[in-house]
Amino acid sequence: MPTQKKFKVCLVSISLAKGGLERSCAMLSQMLESYGHEVHLVILNDEIDYPYSGKLLNLGKLKTEKDSMVKRLLRFRKFRNYLKKENFDVVIDHRPKNNFDREKFYSQFIYRELNKIYVVHSSKKTEYLTENLSAFSKIYNKNILNVAVSEYIENEILKKEGITNSVTIHNAFNPTWAEEAGNFPEILQNKKYILSYGRMDDSIKDFSFLIKAFSQSKVWEKDYKLVILGDGKDKQMLQGLAASQLGAQHILFLPFTKNPFEIIKKSHCVTLTSKYEGFPMVLVESLSLGTPVVSLDVVSGPSEIVQHKKNGLLIAERNLSLFAEALQTICFDEGMYKTMKNNARPSVEKFSMQTISEKWNQTLQHALH
Repeated sequence: MPTQKKFKVCLVSISLAKGGLERSCAMLSQMLESYGHEVHLVILNDEIDYPYSGKLLNLGKLKTEKDSMVKRLLRFRKFRNYLKKENFDVVIDHRPKNNFDREKFYSQFIYRELNKIYVVHSSKKTEYLTENLSAFSKIYNKNILNVAVSEYIENEILKKEGITNSVTIHNAFNPTWAEEAGNFPEILQNKKYILSYGRMDDSIKDFSFLIKAFSQSKVWEKDYKLVILGDGKDKQMLQGLAASQLGAQHILFLPFTKNPFEIIKKSHCVTLTSKYEGFPMVLVESLSLGTPVVSLDVVSGPSEIVQHKKNGLLIAERNLSLFAEALQTICFDEGMYKTMKNNARPSVEKFSMQTISEKWNQTLQHALH
């Protein structure tokens, strides 16, 4: 077996808080460190929810109430000087890339002459390929590699935009989550509930579709609750919508928690109704904890995770009555539910931290040889 090299790696993210992208970046720091690589993280906002490994440069700490252009440039200069001084083998950048001028600046100034890998976390093109697709594709092609978090992103987005140096590495789950007993809310004790969790941005997550489907399903007549877990700009609007529905008293909103695992584990099922995704960790996390899922078959990711009627239900179109029917099935078809529950954990073994760490390590050995 060829000797495994140890690399000095810099991970870049907006923050280490709130969402799936940020959690997967924090986890990547732990996975790479477990292989003996020297890991540094640079974050642009001072927000940390998730455990990480390595040395942190928190540029967010330099932000003040009045953030001027000059202050931003000074932060960028500090970032560039740090990269030069530390002399990294590779920079792995997880940030969304939705502004071409900014990305050109990163490419020509901050990352100049550095080996880079861009990780693409979303299937929405303008989120990672900016508004100027063809020009930005050229920047991607200069990277030593680009990593897509789903096969859909690699094949239907990167390759179709002429980005040739790409590979798929899915996000991972951590098997220790199953042992992490977070605080279990008193209000849910001895309750049967359907769970949905994530950032309350309805233009992406479409919780309003879920609220209407739950109301239509009438599973609340048999005492099933709908629990929506998270915070965000649309929370009040969604609470208003929920209050206007049949079965309103069975819909509960709970605040974001960085350790939701006990709530996930005890839920009857977890749902996903987003408009689009990258590789939805909500589904992987739930299945890894033995909880079946009900998901719309959106791009991208759910069809790479959910096996219909084996570990969950995959609904082909955004149709309220179909989704309501799926909620009835998962609540009342006991035989099918038992099958899906038994299959949940084994179905996501290939996304475990151990498997994905190995894949990242091999990818780096190959890309940096």
